[in-house]
Amino acid sequence: MAIKRREWMLGTLGGVIGGGLLSASGANAADAAWPSKPIKIIVPYPPGGSSDIIARSISQPLSEALKQTVLVENRSGANGNLGADFVAKSAPDGYTLLLCDVGALAISPSVYAKLAFDPSKDLSGVTMLAYSPHLLVVHPSVPANNLKELVALSKKSDLNFAVTATGSAPHLAGVALERAVGARWQYVPYKGGVQAIQDTVGGQTQILMNGMLATLPQVQSGKLKILGVSKATRMPLIGDVPTIAEQGVPGYESGTWQGVLVSRGTPDAIVQRLNKELVSIIRSADIRSRLAGQGAEVVTMTSVDQDKFFNKERARWAQVVTDANIKID
Repeated sequence: MAIKRREWMLGTLGGVIGGGLLSASGANAADAAWPSKPIKIIVPYPPGGSSDIIARSISQPLSEALKQTVLVENRSGANGNLGADFVAKSAPDGYTLLLCDVGALAISPSVYAKLAFDPSKDLSGVTMLAYSPHLLVVHPSVPANNLKELVALSKKSDLNFAVTATGSAPHLAGVALERAVGARWQYVPYKGGVQAIQDTVGGQTQILMNGMLATLPQVQSGKLKILGVSKATRMPLIGDVPTIAEQGVPGYESGTWQGVLVSRGTPDAIVQRLNKELVSIIRSADIRSRLAGQGAEVVTMTSVDQDKFFNKERARWAQVVTDANIKID
């Protein structure tokens, strides 16, 4: 009887172990077969913005590296949260990627009273791709040529400050600047950076703070006048433009941080493959040169470092949101 019982236990244990090995083997085989179908890069903003520009720059090289079709899909709305939510709730299989302003994503939990997903729990980083500082620009008709003159003007004239969306990174950057220098302006929210730029170019709004990658062409064409750049040091591409920190706001720095994320639970092997290919692509001489010519710096990270960056940004902007009492129901 004892022998039979031992044989039964050994057989059962062997089945459990064998089943586990088969399961693990199946998972590894699935990872190895990835990708076996088209991949989508979800950009949670309208076409033409910084994230969209970068997504379309990397989609073809990524398609060639993975030997699979890579599509870019714009799913805008709610300051990028609709597209982010779509990716957060997608299958964790590496076929749906989110390319967005990681800093803006880190702001959402502080600004929105009700968020359909938790970025820290439902998304995980793959790599950062690029950093583009915010440019402080005005319509050419605005009689101010530096930050000091703009602040003085804001105290005696009604000025409208265009922002890509309420609670967006450019919005909070503007709030932080306003509080630091004692300026007064009225925020006008839009549904994306492209529309905010267009209305400032058209004169419907007078001030704009937005990512350099999408804004610099309008400065170069003379349609917008630049007053400052929100970086710790001057940008070589516009070396004659002083930083905001130089103009009386020590330590002031903001910008857009484009990065790629996936739904949490995506196999590590897939995340690491994506990291490897994306880092190689964004660091290539062609894309690096192209982005540099538009005012963006290539910045890459490991998936772990990107998650740490996200949590640091979340804490940083939460304080600004609390101080300014910004909330969206």
